[in-house]
Amino acid sequence: MAIMEPIAAKPSSFWNLLKRLLLSGVFIIAIRFAYVISIAGESCNVGNFCFFSLPETLTIAITGNDPFSGDSTSGGVRRNSSLSELYSSKEWLDSVHFYSSVFHDLISGGYLTTESKSLCVETPTGRDVFALREIGVRNAVGISKKSVKPLVKSGSGERIPFGENYFDFVFSGEGSFARSAKPAVFAAEIARTLKPGGIAVFHFTKPKDSYSFNSFLDLFHCFKVLKLHVLEGFDSSMAYIHETVLKNECVNDDVAGKFDSDYYSNEKCYVPGYKKDLVRIAEPFIEKEPLKPWITLKRNIMNIKYLSSMVDISFKNRYLYVDVGARSYGSSIGSWFRKQYPKQNKTFHVYAIEADKTFHKEYGLKKGLTLIPYAAWVKNQTLSFEIHRNPGEHIEVKGRGMGRIQPLQSRGKEFDGEVEKIQGFDFANWLKNTVTKNDFVVMKMDVEGTEFDLIPRLFETGAICLIDEIFLECHYNRWQRCCPGQRSSKYEKTYDQCLVLFNSLRQSGILVHQWW
Repeated sequence: MAIMEPIAAKPSSFWNLLKRLLLSGVFIIAIRFAYVISIAGESCNVGNFCFFSLPETLTIAITGNDPFSGDSTSGGVRRNSSLSELYSSKEWLDSVHFYSSVFHDLISGGYLTTESKSLCVETPTGRDVFALREIGVRNAVGISKKSVKPLVKSGSGERIPFGENYFDFVFSGEGSFARSAKPAVFAAEIARTLKPGGIAVFHFTKPKDSYSFNSFLDLFHCFKVLKLHVLEGFDSSMAYIHETVLKNECVNDDVAGKFDSDYYSNEKCYVPGYKKDLVRIAEPFIEKEPLKPWITLKRNIMNIKYLSSMVDISFKNRYLYVDVGARSYGSSIGSWFRKQYPKQNKTFHVYAIEADKTFHKEYGLKKGLTLIPYAAWVKNQTLSFEIHRNPGEHIEVKGRGMGRIQPLQSRGKEFDGEVEKIQGFDFANWLKNTVTKNDFVVMKMDVEGTEFDLIPRLFETGAICLIDEIFLECHYNRWQRCCPGQRSSKYEKTYDQCLVLFNSLRQSGILVHQWW
């Protein structure tokens, strides 16, 4: 009789038992995982238990309570395919890893705690908010145009939907501040909602020049810089990130973006070094007096190094062009500034200062322009306006000449042309009441010799420092086009005196260009 080999029953039973134990363990882990994610909205810090730091994939919808709404039933993110794809994408997970590391470092540096009431501004997906909650900062919320509960509420940097002194920590990541169309409003909102002593952290995805960085700091005039740091980003669009950590030291009625009284000292202004550095790389002046100034000076515009072509002007409140001695709209506003000046896609408001009534009518229908129908002067005073016109020239001719502006009582009797009475105003005082250092101000001045009165007055009052860039026509006894070998008797100043004026401006750190 053949002997049959015994069936290996015991090993099979052993493997079945092992499989059941493993499945039971997986089931228990899954239940615990679901509890952590669905009930607590966290992956760690629940009962001092943590299954993972961050998974390679995340396919479960993130749910949980909104710590800022008090709503325990409507805080979850509803499961949909787009959110599932987003939260399980490598980019989202990489970014959460990145922000977790960033916030860990900020905690280590003492800038953030797990008890900090925290806001992430302009965060469409809430990945920075999730990272904060992941490392234990439970009172964290984000704002963006579209809400994604419970991570992100509806709001914007220019309109933060929380009260004053509400947060301990505010974070602006992924260059969101730099993309704002209203950075001054953005800054004021952060200052309003951040508690005194609170921390604001900004990430910029592109390196900023000294001018733009200081313009950014000017928006937070009572904040203190605590840290500047360069980080490696988490994707190709953000290879390097420049991190800036600020502390809110505003007290009483201080507001970020407000004009800083320390900007002036005994009516004089302080020109910082970074502005002086820009002056050093500006185009050189024409040192030798040109024999044909109507050609040489006009060609010089090709050599001008515009400020807005050298620096980023994004972090400014308003963008203003002040044309002192504007004459007709087409004289320089329409023909040059609006067509040729590099504006970096910013919308400039124009102030046209022109006392000659001949040109006033054409400004009436121009948009984005304010006409100041008076003469820029050193004080509010009635002036004489000497109009140089050839015999028989019609008053409506737009190319008519313009003579000296001077107080009535100091007028000489040697001028036999047409004289009008006009109102002069204190230009320096007007400038100080109209603009702030947070505005980007470009000025062109063509005032028929009055520049020798106005420029010293701007220095005396400190108003000169409110101007970022000046295009100045200096009037002197130049060689006449009509009459070779003869100088104009209209002006007494010499070309050398004009150079002294130009050099005094640049030596003071003011970016000025020769105009024609």
